[in-house]
Amino acid sequence: MSSENQYDIAILGGGPGGYIAAIRAARHGLKTALIEKEKIGGTCLHWGCIPTKGLLQNAQVFRHCTESDSFGIRTGEVSYDWEAIMERQRGIIDRLHKGVQSLMKKHQIEVIPGFGRLASPTSLEVETQEGARIVQAKNIVVATGSVARSLPGVQLDEERVISNVGALTMKKPPKSLVVIGAGAVGVEFASIYRTFGAEVTILEYLPKLVPLEDEEVSKYLFRCFKKAKMNVQLGVAVQTVENRGDHVQVTYKKGEDLVEMEAEMCLVSVGRKPIVEGIGLENTKAKVERGVIVVNEYCQSDEPTVYAIGDVIGNYLLAHVAEVEGLLAVDHIAGKGPEPIDYSAVPRCTYCHPQIGSVGLSEKECEEQAIPIEVGKAQFMPNGKAMALGETDGFSKVIRHAETGELLGGHIIGPEATDLVMEYVVAKKNRMSAASIAHTIHPHPTLSEVNLDALHNAIGEPVHG
Repeated sequence: MSSENQYDIAILGGGPGGYIAAIRAARHGLKTALIEKEKIGGTCLHWGCIPTKGLLQNAQVFRHCTESDSFGIRTGEVSYDWEAIMERQRGIIDRLHKGVQSLMKKHQIEVIPGFGRLASPTSLEVETQEGARIVQAKNIVVATGSVARSLPGVQLDEERVISNVGALTMKKPPKSLVVIGAGAVGVEFASIYRTFGAEVTILEYLPKLVPLEDEEVSKYLFRCFKKAKMNVQLGVAVQTVENRGDHVQVTYKKGEDLVEMEAEMCLVSVGRKPIVEGIGLENTKAKVERGVIVVNEYCQSDEPTVYAIGDVIGNYLLAHVAEVEGLLAVDHIAGKGPEPIDYSAVPRCTYCHPQIGSVGLSEKECEEQAIPIEVGKAQFMPNGKAMALGETDGFSKVIRHAETGELLGGHIIGPEATDLVMEYVVAKKNRMSAASIAHTIHPHPTLSEVNLDALHNAIGEPVHG
């Protein structure tokens, strides 16, 4: 084996976790290879986080234009150019993709295009355009990500019955859209295409929207979606989805009744499946349980030379978590003595309208764990900055331990919630008290003052009201 095929570390998968891990490895002075079968950046950059946020921003601008009369601005009839919208999205992706590629060159990381699988605990077989290539590495990091799940018997064709990929490559917005699943992906696309005029129906098996969020947040989003004239059906079970050529027919069960409906398209957003099959794990001691790779607190599998990060270990299927796991795994390989990740302080962000940002425990989870709590909540409605923006829907809610005062959870629904949640994340990570943040000066006028009011209410020192 030539020295050019021998590495200190090889990373299988070039998504946000994989390429960040590669950069960290190179900065540690490790000879690094990154194996990616499609494009560096993975689902997040090309078919997920980034293009979705681009479309959401387009939708927000369009919504602002249609509501500009309330700001005293007359725009006349407002229309959009879908081809230009998609071109803008592609431009953002291309710029970011080129940026990642330049980082690979800057840090002298060898990018090997092709499909890789583990041949042993210290080698990978890569199918490239030039043929099979064996890559030897002292350590391997598996970062293969995930793919969209479907329902039993429901075939994704990315034309009428689509996943997130099809939802980002439409030639024009559909006149009607059924969204199956009301998690982050489902509600984000529902917001996008409702804004662009689609008649949207959401079908959710569980009894609430965004099922992982605090109960009050879910109920508030439900009211907002109803106000936006979306048809939201909760507690229903989809039975069939059929592509009828020029439309889809969806059958779902509501109680004992079967309901049939038609739409131009159907988006299936019922979660993602980690890619753990067909990548050669059987050639190592790494274990797979419940569809994910089993790892310790340093992302190390039962095979000491094989690590795994991101969606394939099933902690949080979020790009920012994969990145931190990639840094942790590489730092452990390099012997830097890293601290394990505190998964109780992971920010959860949903970019629907209104946005949702949360961290830590919900009120219900605290009750289930018999934790004594005090809750503070404040509305965006009386906030001066929210009024100026014309975005007054929503609230900020903070939960603290009734005895120790420690912040246990923060939940925001409203304008810029995905940014505003960060002060709650910092507090949760550092086990700060709600009082310590409440007694920190917040600038005025800002949306962050809604958090401040919620904190003051939680500690029994209301400022307003």
